[in-house]
This record gives sequence, C-alpha cells and structure tokens, in this order.
Amino acid sequence: MSCASDGYRDTMSACLSVLAILYISVCVSWGQLVVNVKNRGGDVIVESINANTTDDTIQLEFKTADGTFVTQFIDFKSEVQILRALILGEEERGQTQYQILCFVLRFVKNEFISSDAMSKLRQKNPSAIRTPEDDRGQELQQLDLLVDLDKSQMISPVIYDMCREAKDTTFTKEADVKLLSKFLGKDASTLASATKHFPFTKLPRCSELVDLSKPCLCHYEICVGWYPCGLKYCRGKDSTGRVVSYRCGIKTCRKCRVFEHYARQKMLCIWDEV
Repeated sequence: MSCASDGYRDTMSACLSVLAILYISVCVSWGQLVVNVKNRGGDVIVESINANTTDDTIQLEFKTADGTFVTQFIDFKSEVQILRALILGEEERGQTQYQILCFVLRFVKNEFISSDAMSKLRQKNPSAIRTPEDDRGQELQQLDLLVDLDKSQMISPVIYDMCREAKDTTFTKEADVKLLSKFLGKDASTLASATKHFPFTKLPRCSELVDLSKPCLCHYEICVGWYPCGLKYCRGKDSTGRVVSYRCGIKTCRKCRVFEHYARQKMLCIWDEV
C-alpha cells in the first residue's frame, strides 16, 4: 500500500491502520474482546483488548477521534506497562510525518484484571455502547528519564518491540525504575544504566515558548475510556445450603494520565497549548 497520495491525513491514517493491524498480528494465542466505548465528548471509540495467557500480557488498542493510535501494553511478569501513542503530524503546521511517544510505567496488579480472566471475557451484545462504572480521574506522571532502547531489555523484554520507532521519545521515571529493580531482584544502578536523565526541572513548559526549535517540557494526555479494572464477587448458597462467594462479573473503569516529558523542540509538542 502506497502512502504517497493526495489527502495527507486520510492517507496516513489508512496506512497506519494497516500498520497497527500488522503489529497486533505478530502476537500469538490472543483472546480478544472488542468494545464500543463512548468518551466524554460523546464520540464512540472502538477498543480492542487482547489477552495472551502464554506470555501473561494484555494489549488494549484504540484510535482516537483525531486519528491517534493508542496502545496500552501490560507485562504482568515484569510488572511493566507501556502506553504508546502514534500521533499524526499536522500538515498545516509543517509536520509531514507521524511521531511515536512511549511511556514506560511500573504496573500495579490491581489496576487491571489478570490476563487469564481477561481471556475468558465474552460479550452478549457486541454492538452495545459501553460506559465505565468508575471514573478514576486524571493522574499526572512526571517522567524524568529517557530510556535507552538498546539496553531496555534489562527493564523488560517488551519495551524494544513496542517502542523501537520511538528511539528518542521513550520515557520513564526514576522512582519506577527503583521499584522495578527491587521486584526483579536487580541492582538499581543496573537498571539505571538503561536510562539517562535530562534537565527536567530547568526546562520551560512547551506552552510558554514561541520558538518552535527550543527544548521544553511537554504534556500529553492519554485517556483509556473503558477497561476491566477488577472482578466482582457475589454471595450465594451451594447445594448443601452453605453460603459461598463466587465470581459474577467485572468492574469497569476509566482513567486519564497526563505525561510530562522532555521534548527536544516545541515543534514535537504543538498540542501543548494554554
């Protein structure tokens, strides 16, 4: 499929849709759930949630109203999650290419149901429009480290595969690296060698700059509008009349994260406006 044709954004969106499908197809043993979700603006977003019980991973993907492809990838074994945004360029502002941002965070296990439970979920009404039961609000993540993709295997084997096109735009934070080192039983300095600091506190916010060529602190928001964040349990009686607890459904949540990260020039963060 050629991406060189008229109608830049439509063509790029079509090409990236194909890339996203191919990207998902690399994985094996997936249990898939496709969900229609209404966001706060009233748009219906189609989410694809895939569980791989062999690798103990979950991948959630969707395309936003402005054409951005968002992926949330959870690696339960490494206690790492990656939120990845593939953002189309704005041709009218001189951007003729897309860019990819990768945010690597420590995963807390009660944030999402297990890959095994996820793989068993089925929908009775696939065309229904879903809304979450619990809105977990907005969380600020200040990412003060750049990840060296060539050494990222030390943190998690999935980082390079997910973020290989984001060589200079894969971020994490020092606090998470320290916690991951304890979980993985590795010296903190070993994992730290896979990252590098940038002058986080000395940079202005991108929205404060006029010069598009200057470095700055960028803010980028990712909202996952619907995901299974827990299991529901009901009480009943078994055949002997004894009261028992049994799994009877899932709890669903919505969560937004604002990522504060380094941008080597404001041109790469033109959405961050006052």
